[in-house]
Amino acid sequence: MSTNTDIQFLDGPRSRFKELKFTIETMLDLIRGLRALHFLGPCITVFGSARFNEGHPYYELTRKAAGEFAKLGFTIITGGGPGLMEAANRGARDVGGFSVGCNIQLPVEQKPNPYLDKWVYMRHFFLRKVLLVKYSFAFVVVPGGYGTLDEYFEALTLIQTHKIKNFPIIVLGREYHQELIAHIEVMKANHTIGNDDMQYFLVTDDIEEAVALIKEKSIKQFKLKPKRELKPLRWLFER
Repeated sequence: MSTNTDIQFLDGPRSRFKELKFTIETMLDLIRGLRALHFLGPCITVFGSARFNEGHPYYELTRKAAGEFAKLGFTIITGGGPGLMEAANRGARDVGGFSVGCNIQLPVEQKPNPYLDKWVYMRHFFLRKVLLVKYSFAFVVVPGGYGTLDEYFEALTLIQTHKIKNFPIIVLGREYHQELIAHIEVMKANHTIGNDDMQYFLVTDDIEEAVALIKEKSIKQFKLKPKRELKPLRWLFER
């Protein structure tokens, strides 16, 4: 049987200054994001790919769906980039809704799409996800890649573990997501998730069905009412 004396442990970076610097930068970045988005009101976050452009069926589906969600009075918030993020923001703009982007700083710059009323840049993905989750009363997943699935499963995990409330999650694009849903069924069959965990999301191509779920599980469940005007607090330097 091995003991600690049999192992040569590795050493790693231990700069206290670097850790403190990272902590302060992260805190300031989060505060900046919170201040920028404080007056948004209830949001619906749309997670989706940057790689489907105008004219693609998924772009048109996302644009139309986001417009219907915006008509309910929600702010539509996305990662702020091109593709299906743009489609969601554009759908909100089409109907006179409010459209917000929470963009990410990348080595290859991802510019904010032209359909945003407001946007904020974040340095780290984990901070961006905090903001996308914090203000949302529903999550909509449209076709995407690693980033979209990361955001989808994080939202699922937060709801499953009761770290956030049971907000509806809607997966649009049944054909695109069929293998993903099949794998979730495999997890259920192997008891790595429970039967009740399947109730946290709806898979559909029907925008009306999605709207009905949001009315029931977001507006009615959380007693959302028409917005009253909030005035910025000058002593907090809000504008």
